[in-house]
Amino acid sequence: MLQQALRQHLRQTCSEQELHQWFDPLDLRLDDAQQRLEVRFPHPHFARWFEAQALERFTAGVRDVVGTSVALVFPEGIKTPDRSTVQLPSQPPLASESVACPFGAAFTFDAFITNRKNQFPLAAAREAARNGHQRTYNPFVLCGASGNGKTHLLRALANELAALYGTDAVFCGSAEELHDRYNTEERLAMRRTLCAHRALLLDDLHRLRALPDLREELTALFDHFYDHGKQMAFSYAGRLSDLDFLEAPLRSRLELGLIVDLKEPDLDVRVRYIHARCAALSLQLAREHVLTLAQRCHEFRHLSGLLLKVAAYRDMVGRDILDRELEQILRNTDSGPERAVAPDTIISAAAEHFGVTPRDILSDKRQQHIVQARQVAMFLCRELIGSSFPALGRMFGGKDHSTAMYAVKKIKKLQYDNKDMHALVAELKRRCLNHDG
Repeated sequence: MLQQALRQHLRQTCSEQELHQWFDPLDLRLDDAQQRLEVRFPHPHFARWFEAQALERFTAGVRDVVGTSVALVFPEGIKTPDRSTVQLPSQPPLASESVACPFGAAFTFDAFITNRKNQFPLAAAREAARNGHQRTYNPFVLCGASGNGKTHLLRALANELAALYGTDAVFCGSAEELHDRYNTEERLAMRRTLCAHRALLLDDLHRLRALPDLREELTALFDHFYDHGKQMAFSYAGRLSDLDFLEAPLRSRLELGLIVDLKEPDLDVRVRYIHARCAALSLQLAREHVLTLAQRCHEFRHLSGLLLKVAAYRDMVGRDILDRELEQILRNTDSGPERAVAPDTIISAAAEHFGVTPRDILSDKRQQHIVQARQVAMFLCRELIGSSFPALGRMFGGKDHSTAMYAVKKIKKLQYDNKDMHALVAELKRRCLNHDG
């Protein structure tokens, strides 16, 4: 494969850390017939950073490996050393220590599907992502029913802030994730670690009802971030009145910022969301099937889970699904939101298939079959749960986010190159989604 050969060549002049940073996120597509190599980027910020920091090394490597007869094509608009040029987007370049979307490549503002109904929350989230210490929307608070897209906007904001400050300067996770981190480290040490961040984004604030010790700590964190002009963002299911369990000091602090309500996506938005997810899953659905799903499922999360089931079934039978098969999938799915798949379920399924233990997967052991089991489990956690790369690293024994990023990218690529891996991932997805817990 060209990408592997090129990476091996670049290792002579680039460190592994550099390759993880700017080479591994690239999507290279070689057209032998037309003698052209198309280079795709995960998002526009990456394209602008790549042009400034890595373009010359990349093009020199391509010329060394494939020669000068292959034309380089950059859809994002890159001025190449051979002087073929297309204008880049007009936004200014952003400094970044970690240019891939660490909190999920799918979570960008451009990918947030909406219409005028939720135009203001999207515009407000974009404004909250802008640089500068005079933050008008601080804290920025997203509320609304479960499955309306709050997590998407929160993670899109986290990705924008990570592009500005670097991944390690942004904490983005759920209330449970933050609570788990406090359980693994002494409280004051953990507070110092978090206060060193440039941004704090906390999802599922309503889950603080069961975490009274974290509520007290969050008040202290809030004061530090607010006093130092650092961006905060929160999301919770429901309205502010539903957070009546919060102590008065914390509730009053949340009311200092901008609170926006995400409305339920209407039919038009749900149809567009289904088309976007089908494209990501390489899933072909008849127009009637799309409308059926959009009419019967009103939440993004529920739709995403159903489409995963449909894709898993498609992979299992090796063809597009029939009307009766879609109806059967719908009948076998609760009318409410899709049950979340627990990380332990995924890790156990991968461990069972590869003949290892969950403890092996979470360890630092480097035997080939354990590494592959770990990588498959990371990929499935990313696909089925939507875990961010930093969260994946913590979930799998405290590994670096770049390790999780590499694992997900590797398994994703292997599925295209290896039919057995494709079938295995489809089977493990089906097993995890149908797990009775």
